[in-house]
Amino acid sequence: MRIWLDGALHDADDARVSVLDHGLTVGDGVFETVKAQDGTLFALTRHLERLTRSARGLGLADPDLDEVRRACAAVLEANPVPLGRLRITYTGGLSPLGSDRGDAGPTLVVAVGETARRPDTTAVITVPWVRNERSAVTGLKTTSYAENVVALDRAARAGASEALFANTVGRLCEGTGSNVFVVLDGEIHTPPVASGCLAGITRALAVEWTGAKETDLPFDVLERAEEVFLTSTLRDVQAVHRVDGRVLTGTPGPVTAKAMRVFDERAASDIDP
Repeated sequence: MRIWLDGALHDADDARVSVLDHGLTVGDGVFETVKAQDGTLFALTRHLERLTRSARGLGLADPDLDEVRRACAAVLEANPVPLGRLRITYTGGLSPLGSDRGDAGPTLVVAVGETARRPDTTAVITVPWVRNERSAVTGLKTTSYAENVVALDRAARAGASEALFANTVGRLCEGTGSNVFVVLDGEIHTPPVASGCLAGITRALAVEWTGAKETDLPFDVLERAEEVFLTSTLRDVQAVHRVDGRVLTGTPGPVTAKAMRVFDERAASDIDP
């Protein structure tokens, strides 16, 4: 594997970041995951816009998006894969131990790994931990992912691929790495960004392309929704056939199946919507 690190491609064994990088010591960094298919990145412009918003939210300097685009192109050329997960990581860079940021400048890493198309349906669980919709980093895609690691591990041990969170006031929020949609009386709903969820790229496109409504929803809506589905960069639109112990029969349901079809058709017609 060839990885872009601070201005050039390196072999994986030589692509090394300092143990004092702020992204490692305190999680002071942001990132984006972009779907790469046959050498082309999907919705890259939207991902780079969010990368900039996240960086600004942490007080980092704006990333050089021209450099990021060059890095993405170089990594894809050096690592051809039919379907890949391209990861852009941008951190506070070399810094003193502790929360104070140094003045060495940010670190930029771009890497890609091969992946497989997700199954059409999956199982999810709910977890007792909550998202803080009033946090200083709410809505930012930061590298501080420890709570997601813990929740996703619990999901895996329960035979599921995702864990869903409520927020501090008991409203439906999001998954560890996905947004969640529910179907009620034949209509698609998803929590608003004000719930504390990440403004997912695939979420935004699904809302635009399916007419889904942004609705403040109680967490127990998962117990009565007719259909449930997830969206994310690598899932696209993925139906949910089990929530905790509740089995949703006939999955994907008709509304979800249409959303999947519409998303696939629209994404195929515009690589950078």
